[in-house]
Amino acid sequence: MDQVIDNHAEIREEVGKLCARFPGEYWRKLDEVRGYPTEFVQALTEAGWLAALIPEEYGGSGLPLSAAAAILEEIHRQGCNGAACHAQMYIMGTILKHGNERQKAEYLPKIASGELRLQAFGVTEPTSGTDTTALRTFARKEGDKYIVNGQKIWTSRAEHSDLMLLLARTTPRDQVEKKTDGLSTFIVDMRSVLGKGLTTRPIRTMMNHNSCEVFFDNMEVPAENLVGVEGKGFRYILDGMNAERLLISAECTGDAKWFIEKAVNYTKERVLFGRPIGANQGVQFPIAKAYAQMRAAEAIVQKGLAKFERGENCGEEANMGKMLAAEASWAAAEACLQTHGGFGFAEEYDIERKYRETRLYQVAPISTNLILSYLGQHVLGMPRSY
Repeated sequence: MDQVIDNHAEIREEVGKLCARFPGEYWRKLDEVRGYPTEFVQALTEAGWLAALIPEEYGGSGLPLSAAAAILEEIHRQGCNGAACHAQMYIMGTILKHGNERQKAEYLPKIASGELRLQAFGVTEPTSGTDTTALRTFARKEGDKYIVNGQKIWTSRAEHSDLMLLLARTTPRDQVEKKTDGLSTFIVDMRSVLGKGLTTRPIRTMMNHNSCEVFFDNMEVPAENLVGVEGKGFRYILDGMNAERLLISAECTGDAKWFIEKAVNYTKERVLFGRPIGANQGVQFPIAKAYAQMRAAEAIVQKGLAKFERGENCGEEANMGKMLAAEASWAAAEACLQTHGGFGFAEEYDIERKYRETRLYQVAPISTNLILSYLGQHVLGMPRSY
């Protein structure tokens, strides 16, 4: 199941070798204690993979987004999980495109070397969900600092990150012409404010995703940590969302390939009623259909990556790719679990872990309904539905 056209075969090969050092047993032990894969993230950092998108002048590799997608896809294809560190890939674009030279020089080299982790993305709130413009967290300017009050939820890796990219209102919603105005983006050094205005609380979920609630109580952020222009933060976040969706799509494609390979191998090995179970169409066809779904999603994602790298609008492909890849990975997961029968529920096969992990992506980082709304309005020209 190699790529039809693969410009990053060497990257995949090297990432695959790294992942081989972290087999299913490693991830199962983490699941038991809800642990963070520190050793895995460190290994990726030391190998330079998490600095793939950082320009060479700041200590990174300066690779294109398609290379980052190849890295994350291969991680998932090998049975590992890139969710512990993928945010660094797509958060990076906001600082690269909209941060000033001081911010880039101060943070990017340290992120590239692993001295600092940029993994926390503070956007979603309990009352606003995916209606980002309705968020209530407010940053009030006082002299050379901002005072932040509010709450975020589903801020994954907040306990394991040094820096957070935070989106907050700086102008009340009823005082702006467009609801997307008045939102600002900040780099928060979580080390300096933890316990001093910043509190985190882990959220237990069906998978080991290290998600948290984050509370801001008069938290101080230096004014120099404002990214770009005050009040324009929403468009900065939007810039990174297409990259995020394409990278998540690549992870889903990797999951689908893992499930399909696992299922296909089992259909050849498992013999019942005197023949391999793969000879039965009822077993074979769902796997074949999932494969077709995966290939279709993969093609859309590759097109989106190419458009992104050319500087073209790839919103259609990023959204469709994310939806189709998530559906393909779930179809592959269903087929794999069904193929293994009762064994699919046994932890030692890793299927139930990956099954739980890949289900997330039909909900996050954007729900299927919002993708369909985007396509209906912005691609097909129908009236706005939300």
